[in-house]
Amino acid sequence: MKQLLSTREVAKVLGVNEKMVYSLITEKGLPATKVTGKWLFPAHLVEQWLENNTVNHPERSGGTMQPGGGVLVVAGSNDLLLDKALGLFADLNPGHIAAFANLGSLGGLRAMREGLCHMAASHLMEGGPGHAAEPARPEAAQTGAVQTGAGGGGGKSGRDYNFGHARRELDEAPAVINFCIREQGYLVAPGNPNAVRDAGDIVRKGLRVVNRPLGTGTRLLFDTELSRTGADPTRIPGYGTEVRRHLDAGIEVLAGRADAAPGIRAVAGLLGLGFVPVQRERFDLLVPRARYFDRGVQLFLGMLVDARFRALADGFEGYDLSRAGRVVFPGDAP
Repeated sequence: MKQLLSTREVAKVLGVNEKMVYSLITEKGLPATKVTGKWLFPAHLVEQWLENNTVNHPERSGGTMQPGGGVLVVAGSNDLLLDKALGLFADLNPGHIAAFANLGSLGGLRAMREGLCHMAASHLMEGGPGHAAEPARPEAAQTGAVQTGAGGGGGKSGRDYNFGHARRELDEAPAVINFCIREQGYLVAPGNPNAVRDAGDIVRKGLRVVNRPLGTGTRLLFDTELSRTGADPTRIPGYGTEVRRHLDAGIEVLAGRADAAPGIRAVAGLLGLGFVPVQRERFDLLVPRARYFDRGVQLFLGMLVDARFRALADGFEGYDLSRAGRVVFPGDAP
């Protein structure tokens, strides 16, 4: 077990009185847990909290991405169109290469904080379990329009993305540029044989699922929707089975190893699966201010308004590029 500190020990480390420690817990998010009426503080989390709240942080040696060199590193959430875009970037810019680290949205923000990437790809919905957005096109699920080929659409969720998580994870606010708006929902077998309309049907009918890892925006949305049902997620068959990519989730459904999986409409169209829409979401690229004018970053962002990039989306379903390449601000709902 990691070392645990008492309130008195934390007060000594921080150089404050014990009453101030209680204020730091409630007002500044000092990591703590209460056991048998007594506050305990994991020492490694206290150290991390101090680092995250340090201003004028010195440059990290060995981990900070360099502005030159012709290498662009993107880390974070997996997306089919982003994979294609990275390939197009390499084709259009022979002097540059682009690499992607599939770490999930939260992992991308943390990699950016550590100076390990130039951009983070993220679609972290604000809120969490119990704060789900309004479902997209509920009538579509009821009328059978969940078949692949239903194309685009989805109502506005009214919920914001990424800014709150960036505030909590990063030392300073990044620039946020929209990559696309895409449609999230449930991948199901062709024809939707189990008549899935929402997370409640998955629970009530005892359907087997395949999941995405913790820290991904898709997992956050799925857990939020499940929380509305009041069910214990761990009792859902397959809930603990995780795959790294949207495409892998679709393959599990296609192979019959899962009845449903959280994922994006683009995968349903690619694999010929059915799709139950939940909501539209904003999929953004977050860039540290110090890296925003790096040549590789600017070349990639400039590509988002190029007709050749937009043509890539024609091969998929469920992407909206109307805001691609534009800086977004808090409150810009999809």
